[in-house]
Amino acid sequence: MENFKVLLVDDEANVLNALRRSLRKEPYQLYLAQGPEEALDILKDQEIDLVISDHLMTAMDGLTFLKMVKNLYPQVIRIILTGHADLQIAIEAINEGEVFKFLTKPWNDIELKMTLKNIFDFIELRRENQVLLDTVQKQQMFIDKMESDHPGIFEVKRDQKGAIVLDEDFGEL
Repeated sequence: MENFKVLLVDDEANVLNALRRSLRKEPYQLYLAQGPEEALDILKDQEIDLVISDHLMTAMDGLTFLKMVKNLYPQVIRIILTGHADLQIAIEAINEGEVFKFLTKPWNDIELKMTLKNIFDFIELRRENQVLLDTVQKQQMFIDKMESDHPGIFEVKRDQKGAIVLDEDFGEL
């Protein structure tokens, strides 16, 4: 698995340290930010794959922060982590912040690790799909150019029985 970059955002240092301990043996590069401003600075400098943000922070709530991340870095997957599970916040997080997952504190280490594995599997599939899409688009551009340069080159001629005719003059030789 690729070395994915995870940004952990919480205004409490002990929570950041606990998350780091939970994920220390995982094959991810971890970045820690004690608040949204510090997190935005990291996002400017690093190509982050996943942001896990606390919801209740002093400078800015996690939902507002994740909406900013969505607008500035739409490719970054977003998770909200909160100790105050509220259905309305969860609905808003999913609908407005397009949050991939809503986790509660205290988190279950196994659930957290499985969530990250699933997210990174999803990211890998998304990247592979983009490579395939790019390849198909290049092939279509090539076909369009060939058809433009040599009209009818991709036309297949068939006889009355449906067999492919390779050369109309072939039978006359």
